[in-house]
Amino acid sequence: MAEPNWTNEFDASITVCDSEGTIIEMNKKSIDTFEKYGGAKLIGTNLFDCHPEPARSKLKEMIVSEKSNVYTIEKNGVRKMIIQKPWYEKGTCSGIVEISIEIPAQMEHFVRK
Repeated sequence: MAEPNWTNEFDASITVCDSEGTIIEMNKKSIDTFEKYGGAKLIGTNLFDCHPEPARSKLKEMIVSEKSNVYTIEKNGVRKMIIQKPWYEKGTCSGIVEISIEIPAQMEHFVRK
């Protein structure tokens, strides 16, 4: 039985790069989001080349230090949460996964005990 490819219909952009910054995977939402920059043709290109300073250096440092980065942005009236986390293969940091999720202007927040 084949494993399901849940990422292609997941309603958030998922972009994965290796430890050298090469984009190795994009789900459909990511491809659509970055269509004007090449879409699927970005796979195999370097993620660092897509970012100006200081974002470029921050991404490189995230790989070296194995640190996560989480923040929100707003562009053209659309708010997003950006989650960048290292991914591992056999215990070694192998790159960064970026998940970009659209969020509403107002969100409920719950504190669980």
